[in-house]
Amino acid sequence: MKIEVEYSWPKDVSEAISLQNYLASKVRHCSLASFPKLIAACDVAFIGALGRQKHLVAGVIVYDISSCQVIERRSVIADVSFPYISGLLSFREAPSVLDALKLLESHPDVFLIDGQGIAHPRRFGLASHIGVLLDMATIGCAKSRLTGVVCGELGAEKGSFAYLEDKGEKIGAVLRTRRNVKPVYVSVGNKITLAEAIDVVLACTKKYRLPDPARMAHNYVTSIAKGLLEADKDYRR
Repeated sequence: MKIEVEYSWPKDVSEAISLQNYLASKVRHCSLASFPKLIAACDVAFIGALGRQKHLVAGVIVYDISSCQVIERRSVIADVSFPYISGLLSFREAPSVLDALKLLESHPDVFLIDGQGIAHPRRFGLASHIGVLLDMATIGCAKSRLTGVVCGELGAEKGSFAYLEDKGEKIGAVLRTRRNVKPVYVSVGNKITLAEAIDVVLACTKKYRLPDPARMAHNYVTSIAKGLLEADKDYRR
């Protein structure tokens, strides 16, 4: 997959916030041309305990939604170059995610990101950041809520959802992907509608709380990070 992104990453918090506010205006809400066939799920695992993390693993798996099979995996190992600050995690993770995506040979239709899209205080989480830089359709599928309030009652059955709103704006959905199991938080990243994002997440969620490609991407980067950590421990003995 050929990705041509020329981009300067911010050097401090104030510059990062200003850049988020600017790039948030570039997010597009529009319908997909057709239901996606290939889903690229991206995730990041950090090596070491929080506060002492110097390296990370960014990975992507490409999932064929019709066969439920992974057709490609790619990863990169990189230095952590931005501090852990709530609301600014995309600057910590996006550079390495983009590097992993550059290694893809396939051409995904939609990118499923472990993080927020517009369900973010400045409407520009990791999924939106990746989507705007690539000019591609992206979905934010997060395990926890960053901002907003749940409007209405969330049913217990798979497929039930309630909207997430912030300051009078609909920013996402709290989606039940498995009966009586904790929901996930779905939001538009870029170039997709919220209804389509919900449909895509449900279409590739078969058995677990997380959509299959997201769970596979998580397991993929976690296993690499764990292996590196164990290798480092063995080296130091």
